[in-house]
Amino acid sequence: MKLDGKVAIVTGGAMGNGLGIVKVFLKYGADVVIIDYSDQLNQTVQDLHSEKVCGYQADIRDKERLRSIVEEVIAKKGKIDILVNNAGVAKLEPFTEMSDEVRDYHFDINIKGTWNMSQVVVPYMIKQNYGKIVNLSSVTGPMVADTGEVAYATTKAAVLGFTKCLAMELVKRNINVNAIMPGYIMTPMVDGIAKDSNASDPESVVKGIAAGIPMGRLGTIEELGELAAFLASEESSYITGQGIVIDGASTLPETNSVGV
Repeated sequence: MKLDGKVAIVTGGAMGNGLGIVKVFLKYGADVVIIDYSDQLNQTVQDLHSEKVCGYQADIRDKERLRSIVEEVIAKKGKIDILVNNAGVAKLEPFTEMSDEVRDYHFDINIKGTWNMSQVVVPYMIKQNYGKIVNLSSVTGPMVADTGEVAYATTKAAVLGFTKCLAMELVKRNINVNAIMPGYIMTPMVDGIAKDSNASDPESVVKGIAAGIPMGRLGTIEELGELAAFLASEESSYITGQGIVIDGASTLPETNSVGV
């Protein structure tokens, strides 16, 4: 129960990676506050069947709404120990055809949303001289990229830079800031990418992704949740400003044809 007594906020926790994080945090004893824009939120909270989880529907682009939620959490629970900036979007579209609206959609949620949520929570962590912040970056952008991912890749590289700089600003405040850099995890986002890539046969895209991963499969949301729980616990007390890759070795091979 390494998160027992801890209060955690998880953005985008109603489904996908966020749901995996929420499930694992609950397993380890945390009180979890989910912030999500999706109408799935209420159903997710009901399905979890736990008195230790609650949800707030909000758009992370709306800083004042986030501020009011955080103030309410503090009033009810007295503290916020952990913040997981998981909420994010991905839509494949060629750079030369990409509208400003699609670009800004990625920038506003993936970068500004992470910025907003952190900026309203960090003052409370500074006041209590303790905190764990886990940001969701990606191997896409900092390490690899596919065509059509320019907006997503740009924002996820930015999240990694944000993580490193925020870690330096907060290191003397007993606040650890790290990033998770997932490869392909089986989530609704991957479903969307598969449909963007091949609307008539998205399953073939998923199979192609798995074929290119040395472990031969996509990761699970629970596996990602376990990494988030490690970074949110005292087990990671000497780690800050790092991007931790979880990708089934997909970024490891130098080529797909060399070897015996």
